[in-house]
Amino acid sequence: MAYNFRPYAQAQSFLLPVDIREWVDEGSLAAFINDTVDLLETSGRLQSFFAPYRDDGWGNKAFYPTMMLKVLLYAYCKGVTSSRKIAELLECDIHFRFLAANQTPDFRTINLFRLRHIESFSTLFVEVLMLCREAGLTKAGTVALDGHKVAGNAALDQNRTLEQLRAQVDALMSQAHQADLREDVLFGDERGDELPQELRNPQERLDRIKAAQARLEELLTATRLRQEAKIAQRTEEEASTGKTKRGRKPKTPDQAQADLLDKEPKANTTDPESRILKGRHGYLQGYNGQAMADCESQVIKAHGLTQDENDQGQVEPMLYASIDQSGSVSGQVLVDAGYNSADNAALENRQEFSQIELYICQQKEWKERKAAAQLQEAVEATVEPQQEEPVQTSAAQTVIVQALPEQATSAQTVAAVQTSTTDSDSAEAVERVRQRMNTPEGKQIYKKRAATIEPIFGQMINRGLTRFHLRGVKKVSAEWSLWCLTHNILKLWRANYAPKGTIPVIT
Repeated sequence: MAYNFRPYAQAQSFLLPVDIREWVDEGSLAAFINDTVDLLETSGRLQSFFAPYRDDGWGNKAFYPTMMLKVLLYAYCKGVTSSRKIAELLECDIHFRFLAANQTPDFRTINLFRLRHIESFSTLFVEVLMLCREAGLTKAGTVALDGHKVAGNAALDQNRTLEQLRAQVDALMSQAHQADLREDVLFGDERGDELPQELRNPQERLDRIKAAQARLEELLTATRLRQEAKIAQRTEEEASTGKTKRGRKPKTPDQAQADLLDKEPKANTTDPESRILKGRHGYLQGYNGQAMADCESQVIKAHGLTQDENDQGQVEPMLYASIDQSGSVSGQVLVDAGYNSADNAALENRQEFSQIELYICQQKEWKERKAAAQLQEAVEATVEPQQEEPVQTSAAQTVIVQALPEQATSAQTVAAVQTSTTDSDSAEAVERVRQRMNTPEGKQIYKKRAATIEPIFGQMINRGLTRFHLRGVKKVSAEWSLWCLTHNILKLWRANYAPKGTIPVIT
């Protein structure tokens, strides 16, 4: 019986040169990234990636920056962030081989390229955002802002108190000194062999520990200065009025520092710039990535990274980031209760933010549901029964009803009290945002927030964003830029955008 199989001969030689462009489909992600990056290069938008290299022809030949960029962007789009894994795929994956034109840079070269062009990735994010605008994916409309806490390249159990760090520094210094004494006995004035394995790279470890120690000492100094400023302000106010202020006197700087030490502040010895953050699934050691996205297309219009444990202070920086990265900020800005503060509400009063409307959730959803249930119980308890003799309501019930007028829910009232301030402009802004959120239109608009920003972070997690691989704020910021940048590239590709012509300039 004769089988009808296609020919299979691994020893067969190619009769004609192979065109590497035939390896991938025209509509594939690899082909799209290839065409998009080529367009950016021909438009002169990739000069920052060429700047670090010598232009006099001296030295060893480097890999072409455009090729390295294509490989790195495609890798992050596919959720591959390890330089070793990328190097492996350059040998066995057809799409990686297509983008690299069969070149195989090793993992150190890939990682060095990523580190060398840290600042260029933020610039590239803006260029891709301009392509999204040209494709009609971004408009001056409603945007949602939120933060996503991501574990860093550091373990949570590597946090140390100031006393522990001092003891560790002393131990390392003593260990190095003992090694020197042993070598003096063995080798005298000769150079000798390498240090023991545990001390072959002590300086890097010692530098990280000293950086963590410096951070805690800086925290102690800042606490003292802040307390001295409070005391000075109180003294000045009492001198101007001639009266002693009421209330508890501020603690002395020594007491404030002692209280801080009682709380045992810690710093991480692996990545001193990372912070202990509370996430959805417990505590983690990492950073807080911020993203502002278009509610219609889920295109990220601005991004940033912070060490702050909460989001409250990030509205203003992200609005400025939107101006820098997308060219303007206008329309409706939706944020959750983590951003709720009088200062954030008052941002609308500034001239540069006069074109925005802030929609700030006044209370976390579970607290709103609890407050609404309490309100319902209070209303039901105060309803007069159908009888001749009036029933006296309790004092507690009366207080609850009086504290919750018809115009506002309990949660909104509590939030308004919490954000109240002596500044009339801020108080007016808080009330304006509260009333806006309390209207049916405001509630309908705010519903877009969760449907916009939460899926974006979910998509990044599905692509593999569970931990940053770099260390330090500057390097991790570049890695966050890569994740946001490749998110927008995927949006462009799925929208069937065909790059052509020239790229518009930011105006």
